[in-house]
Amino acid sequence: MTWKRVATAAVLIPFAVGLVLWGSTALLALAVALVTLLALFEYFALGEAIGHRAYRFWTATCALVLIYSQWQGNAEHGYVLGLVALERRLRGGPPSLDAAFFLFVLGIAILTLFTKRPMVEGLPSAGISASGLILIAFPLSFAIPLHAAGPQGPALLLFAMVIIWVGDTAAYFVGRSIGRYKLAPHLSPKKTWEGTVCRCRICWGWRRWGTWRGRWATSWNRRINGARGSRIRGVSCRDMAACLTESTRSSSPFRLSGIIGY
Repeated sequence: MTWKRVATAAVLIPFAVGLVLWGSTALLALAVALVTLLALFEYFALGEAIGHRAYRFWTATCALVLIYSQWQGNAEHGYVLGLVALERRLRGGPPSLDAAFFLFVLGIAILTLFTKRPMVEGLPSAGISASGLILIAFPLSFAIPLHAAGPQGPALLLFAMVIIWVGDTAAYFVGRSIGRYKLAPHLSPKKTWEGTVCRCRICWGWRRWGTWRGRWATSWNRRINGARGSRIRGVSCRDMAACLTESTRSSSPFRLSGIIGY
């Protein structure tokens, strides 16, 4: 099993790195859409193992609408009432995130109330569908505006991906070596609490190290250049953590609250 994971990583990681660093945002959006659909269907398969059958087609459609909205870059900041956001987008322009979520809720309500599934199955189906959209499609869609966030966007996205890769790898080996307490034996029998804690600790530690390096490097850069607000130029793999905090606060149009814990 380990050699299969290593072989898969050896093939896919160079492709993912090349796509992030040298691919266009439109090409990245297509890749994100494909990965999102695959992740959603795998998540729904896990739900069916415990008797929760999701509304696959409708959830996948709304997930693609979310990704399209992120690619267009017209997601409105702040909350807008769903009917108002939908009416604005029907008059022209791509759908906003509010409109996409409102369409999803409206469609789920119609499917739950007017399909042949009994209510005892419809409510769990609505729950697994909503959790898939919120926990999988919505976070993954933010890879698109992150990639498009200026010259440092691809480096920031790659840094977030490296954090996930390192955390998952550490969780796998720690859970395999010292894992005793199962996390969710009905869904994934081999995942353990020990591996999950290790992943969280590594991601938190890397984030703290990146914050410290970012503050130190930014302060040193300002002392050398003598200009307040000057940026670190030429982000490399070694300096991604150093530039993460300052770049997201100064140049990025949104906060990476779901990635770096702010």
